[in-house]
Amino acid sequence: MTNFTDRHGAAHALPAPDAEAQVRADDRAHVFHSWSAQALIDPLPVAAGEGSTFWDYAGNAYLDFSSQLVNLNLGHQHPDLVAAIQQQAGRLATIQPSMANDVRGELARLISEVAPAGMQKVFFTNGGAEANEYAVRMARQFTGRRKVLSMYRSYHGSTSTAISLTGDPRRWANDGVDNGTVRFFGPYLYRSTFHAKTPEQEAERALAHLEQTIQLEGPATIAAIIIETVVGTNGVLVPPPGYLPGVRELCDRYGIVYIADEVMVGFGRLGEWFGIDAFDATPDLISFAKGVNSGYVPLGGVVISDRISAAFDEMPFAGGLTYSGHPLACAAGVATFEVFRRDGILERVRDLGERVVEPALRRWTETHPSVGEVRGCGLFWAIELVRDRATREPLVPFNASGADAAPMGAFAAAAKKGGVWPFVHFNRVHVAPPLVISEDDLVRGLAVIDDALAVADEAAAG
Repeated sequence: MTNFTDRHGAAHALPAPDAEAQVRADDRAHVFHSWSAQALIDPLPVAAGEGSTFWDYAGNAYLDFSSQLVNLNLGHQHPDLVAAIQQQAGRLATIQPSMANDVRGELARLISEVAPAGMQKVFFTNGGAEANEYAVRMARQFTGRRKVLSMYRSYHGSTSTAISLTGDPRRWANDGVDNGTVRFFGPYLYRSTFHAKTPEQEAERALAHLEQTIQLEGPATIAAIIIETVVGTNGVLVPPPGYLPGVRELCDRYGIVYIADEVMVGFGRLGEWFGIDAFDATPDLISFAKGVNSGYVPLGGVVISDRISAAFDEMPFAGGLTYSGHPLACAAGVATFEVFRRDGILERVRDLGERVVEPALRRWTETHPSVGEVRGCGLFWAIELVRDRATREPLVPFNASGADAAPMGAFAAAAKKGGVWPFVHFNRVHVAPPLVISEDDLVRGLAVIDDALAVADEAAAG
């Protein structure tokens, strides 16, 4: 029997190593995995998790530097969240959404209290893709218009409208599912579409491009613009100063609903309750999920401006879900607020990001030839890897797979060998550990990434 030691120094037994064989057999025979060619993958059986670490069946420990899918903000097996779910299950495990429920109402109130002013209502979903689906549905019903504008280099989910809004290759096989979507280029100074040299130029030119897109598509046909406040999987692209306020102004000018997709950055990832708080802009709708309860029970939702929610006072909203505001999920959400406030989570995220993460990553631009740029804030960062800093040629081609992606695979293998499970996408490494990670573990994990970047340096030199 293999043991692991939790954050309090207590030893716990992992399942017997021979149990791994059954896990693998069941998975290979019966589980159909997301985004994968089924015969070409080999999922890691995970036996246990605690805090910022998870263990496989052999007892190997991995620092979770991706917070799973950037959702595990309070880490694995947080005792307060586990206890909240257990207590709620013992009293009322589920109830239909047409009835009032104490934890659902309490969580909605807590969310509205930290949302931008004038956003008092919350519609609950089961996750982020549904949150974006329903935000778009609200915007379309509210405006009576059909089109929705979204960015290239974006991800909004894999359900029908959400995948149509998505601006990365995962959309390609699903094109045409929702024919009311139009894409535009967002700001990305390192690879500027607009030939900008400064953040100010990038913001100004990106806004001019967006306005031109609005005009050419017809303002009276556009229901909404949806933007990830900080682009997540597609690069941790932090908007330059003035960009999001500019989007707000364009939406006001043309009567368009502004949807902020905060599925990744909401609830502390940037050191704010909502990421939009760092950018001086107020959206009409905010979609959220992931960090609201760390995914302990699936939960997402839409925070709705008073102006839009009032439109549905006597007009029925055309949407609903059996599990909207599920009590177990909401109980974990209420506990999340308690933990954030008691433990000063927002403050520690800002501190660790500014004092520990950013200085380390900035040094890598000087010590690693393969590091073209680092960017981010809070505990949400990207390291963009290149073959040549002068030309900015990516270390691997766009949407690379197989042998073309080998340098990134080699980097990831080196990080895992060092005990860190990284988030790797295209030619980038993302740093997004649980917000409760200890400073010692954060420093140790960054050191492993630093060492593993030697593999990327060799690939760039070769």
